[in-house]
Amino acid sequence: MASLSLSSPNFTSHFLGRKLSFRGNTKELPACVAVSRSPKCAVDTPYEGNVPKFPRVGVWDPYKRLGVSHDASEEEIWGSRNFLLQQYFGHERSEESIEAAFEKILMASFQHRKKTKINLKSKLKKKVEESPPWVKNLLNFVELPPTEVILRRLFLFAFMGGWSIMNSAEGGPAFQVAVSLAACIYFLNEKTKSLGRAFVIGLGALVGGWVCGSLLVPNIPSILLQPTWTLELMTSLVVYVALFLACTFLK
Repeated sequence: MASLSLSSPNFTSHFLGRKLSFRGNTKELPACVAVSRSPKCAVDTPYEGNVPKFPRVGVWDPYKRLGVSHDASEEEIWGSRNFLLQQYFGHERSEESIEAAFEKILMASFQHRKKTKINLKSKLKKKVEESPPWVKNLLNFVELPPTEVILRRLFLFAFMGGWSIMNSAEGGPAFQVAVSLAACIYFLNEKTKSLGRAFVIGLGALVGGWVCGSLLVPNIPSILLQPTWTLELMTSLVVYVALFLACTFLK
C-alpha cells in the first residue's frame, strides 16, 4: 500500500487538489466563522468590558467625585470610598479615580489640621508676648511636663483624696495631708535640685490650698455634701489639688 501510494500521482494530486480548494473557499465563509478560527478571539474582548464604569471619573472636585459634601465627616468619606470601590471593582480606571479623590481629601484635611495647630500656637505665643510683664514673669515659673508624669501624680493625689474620704468617719485627714506634702516636696526637689526651694513651694501650696478651701467650702450647698464630710475634710481636698498643681506644673 505504501508503494502504491507513492507511485500513484493521481491519488496525491487529487488529495492536494481537494486541500487547495478547501483553502480557497475559506474566503467565502461568513465573518463570524472566520473570526472563530482566529487565535485572537479570546482576547478581542477587553477584560473590563462587562464591568460598570465610574461615571464621575472626570469630575475635578474630589468631594463631588465621591458624592459627599464638603462638611462631611470622616466616617461618611470612608463609607463613600469603600462603597464606590466595591461597586466599581474590576475597572482599573474607576478605582484609580476613586482612590485619587479620597487621597486628595485626606491631604487637604491633614494640611488644614496642621495649619490650625500652627495658627493656635502662633496666637498663644502672640498673646503671651502682648501680655503685661507680671504675666510673663508668672509664666516663667510654669512648665508642662509629659503626660505620663501628670497622670502618675494625679493618681497619687486622687488616691490621697479617696483615702481621706473613706477614713472620714474614723478621724481627720491630717496624716494624708502630711504624706501629700512630703510627696510634693520630693517631686519639687527632683525638679529644682534645691530642697529649700522645694520646701518653700510645698508649704506655700499647702497654705494657699487651705486658705482657698476655708473660703470656698462654706459656700457649697450642704445638700451636695455627705453628712460625714466635715469642713476639715473638704478643705483637705482643696489642699490636694493645690499640692498637685504645685509639684506638677511649677518649675
